[in-house]
Amino acid sequence: MHAPLIIDVAGLRLTEADRARLSHPLVGGVILFARNGRDRAQLTRLCAQIKRVRRDLLICVDHEGGRVQRFRDDGFTPLPAMRELGRLWRQAPESMPGEAALAACNAAAATGWVMAAELRACGVDLSFAPVLDLDHGRSAVIGDRAFDADARVVTLLAQALMHGMRAAGMAHCGKHFPGHGWAEADSHTELPVDERPLETILAEDAAPYGWLSATLAAVMPAHVLYPQVDAARPAGFSRRWLQDILRGRLGFTGAIFSDDLAMAGARRLDGRESTYTEAALEALRAGCDLVLLCNQSTVDGGAAIDDLIEGLARAYYEGRWQPDEAAEARRRALLPTAAAPDWDELMADPRYQRALELLP
Repeated sequence: MHAPLIIDVAGLRLTEADRARLSHPLVGGVILFARNGRDRAQLTRLCAQIKRVRRDLLICVDHEGGRVQRFRDDGFTPLPAMRELGRLWRQAPESMPGEAALAACNAAAATGWVMAAELRACGVDLSFAPVLDLDHGRSAVIGDRAFDADARVVTLLAQALMHGMRAAGMAHCGKHFPGHGWAEADSHTELPVDERPLETILAEDAAPYGWLSATLAAVMPAHVLYPQVDAARPAGFSRRWLQDILRGRLGFTGAIFSDDLAMAGARRLDGRESTYTEAALEALRAGCDLVLLCNQSTVDGGAAIDDLIEGLARAYYEGRWQPDEAAEARRRALLPTAAAPDWDELMADPRYQRALELLP
């Protein structure tokens, strides 16, 4: 059965309502937030509770570094904003061309390894990283989350960070396709618009997705409208962007996650306000394998999550949506294949100590 829904849970341990939702065959994973982690021991217990409900549930988190790092206390390393890695790349003296780029790639790999190893030691399966957006100096919501303004620099630093994550046993998710760095509005609160033509976007912001298409495990599209490409649909709800361009033209074969359906940028489809179920169905029909609904378990007892599960189940029984076996295989491919490391053993690992030394 295709399990496309990624939902959140309310607190530091599972409630009976959380367990019921996670047991539903349409639910494929959990996204954690800072409220779910008081300390490492508690976070590890929570992840174990989730896996006892179903071993195949994918435990996810936004843990990029900089201002987007959910867990910061009790031993978690403060990770640099990705812009710091871009600065390392550009700081070489003219007499040593290329050396700073190599050092920056090494630091990026170390950052990915530390990030993933610490999360895996607590039971988390996947971090939604790296950010592949370009820093055009226009988007405050992206800003220092981006490596650089040059797509080539972004690609190589992201590739190094992804290598570090893989070395620690974690897959990765590039975001936000085809690029959120040009649009000024924050998609959490409104629908951003990028008026540039397709060829400009492909040559600049979307270029990393093509260059990394052989190694990217997952992609998250932007809640941004690109009217010269699809005048009615943001990228995460557009077959043109996901099927024709991302999969067809750029050759991407991994999993596609929607961004959070609760964001304002996800609610305006075809010129009208949509429900969460309508948004989820449109994202799945457009080509998303998985859809996220975040921060709803603490609102009205999680009624929005229950409505979404019920709405998608009804769409299935009424023949308005069909599960996709290939999409389910792509979801399961993101699950770690090796056992999580022990935290104390990780702390004593010389590779970990060396990686910490390399962080900017």
